[in-house]
Amino acid sequence: MSTTYNHRLLDVIGIGLGPFNLGLAALMEESTDIQSIFFDQKPHFEWHGGLLIEETTLQVPFLADVVTMSNPKSHYSFLNYLHEQERLYKFYFLERFHIPRREYNHYCKWVSEQLSNCQFGKKVTSIEWEEEVFRIETEDVETGEYTYYYAKHIVLGIGSVPNVPKNMIGDSNERIFHSAKFLQHRERLRQAESISVVGSGQSAAEVFLELLKEQPIYNYRLDWFTRSRGFFPMEYSKLGLEHFSPDYTHYFYSLSQEKKDEQLPKQDLLYKGISATTISEIYDLLYEHSVGGEDPPVRLLAKTEVTDVVEINKGEKIQLQCNQWELDQSFTHESEFVVAATGYKHPIPSFLRNVQSLIDWDEKGRYCVGENYQLKLTDDVDNNIFIQNGEMHTHGVGAPDLGLGAYRNATIINQLANRDIFRVRKRNVFQQFGVH
Repeated sequence: MSTTYNHRLLDVIGIGLGPFNLGLAALMEESTDIQSIFFDQKPHFEWHGGLLIEETTLQVPFLADVVTMSNPKSHYSFLNYLHEQERLYKFYFLERFHIPRREYNHYCKWVSEQLSNCQFGKKVTSIEWEEEVFRIETEDVETGEYTYYYAKHIVLGIGSVPNVPKNMIGDSNERIFHSAKFLQHRERLRQAESISVVGSGQSAAEVFLELLKEQPIYNYRLDWFTRSRGFFPMEYSKLGLEHFSPDYTHYFYSLSQEKKDEQLPKQDLLYKGISATTISEIYDLLYEHSVGGEDPPVRLLAKTEVTDVVEINKGEKIQLQCNQWELDQSFTHESEFVVAATGYKHPIPSFLRNVQSLIDWDEKGRYCVGENYQLKLTDDVDNNIFIQNGEMHTHGVGAPDLGLGAYRNATIINQLANRDIFRVRKRNVFQQFGVH
């Protein structure tokens, strides 16, 4: 395959085009003269395509679009999208703060199609450090052609990838799959005799609810196992939500790393719980299905960990080996399909292999991250590698939250421009997190 060189020195190259880097691209192109290109290997923008279930909504208000919290006047705001789509009055009469997830995805696609600095179908394969600039190698997904680009700075926005525990991997028939692929497997599930959902949180609940809606039509057995203590709602009180603010991020960053690692597991319900609305819908449907003494084959079992899975019946079924940890009681369960709603992980991308020695790592092999979202580097240089949604261990539970994306992008842009293009307020909430 041929190789070409783009010798123009860019200010910044973004890798990955999820909502965070998409917002950065939009704010840069609209409000700055920063020279940038953003790459993504997907053919077009898509955000969690396998979970774009009808009637599911974002868990944050529509103001958490890709630009509004930094620039409400932006052409790329969700409200302007509605105006351009001739849906503004329809949304006005809808009277909802939380928008359909499918519409949020369509909105982001609308933004991406207007930006000249976004290139899809381009996979970043390696990064080299050369004489105080980064050389980025990309591969065209369609043609296989390689192109080299040069930039002073990099922004990593590859996000997270589905995480299926090792003890659940190894099914050659795709009878076990992550919830991120739920819609791709939906027709197969409709033909099943039994389905198990494993995991906790909003994704597990949405998949279970969708399967529960169709159970009377397709007559499969349905089980939901979670090792969590129960099917609990996410913390959604107004003062609780203030933890997803620049103020709390600043406070959390000031803690020692030991304190941070101690606190994060205790904050699960700030970001890993189930929305109260989804819990209510599940309960209402269970009640409806039980009218007249009906007893459909449905089971919800908390405090239960799947310790291993084994293929049985020549690969036609999966046997789950489970343990109810509070009782320390083990049992087995057979299921034709298993949907693993087991969360996401943030792997170190392979394209960083040639610059790993330039990056400072902590004792657990994680990025060391500065307060302004730049990776700490081993060389004293003027170049930066910024991180988007890979800094929860240093900046706290707000790292993956859509509502803080525009704030983080404003912080990054101000650094790149070496001036305050966007105003970053020091006080945003009513409560005080630190003593001073």
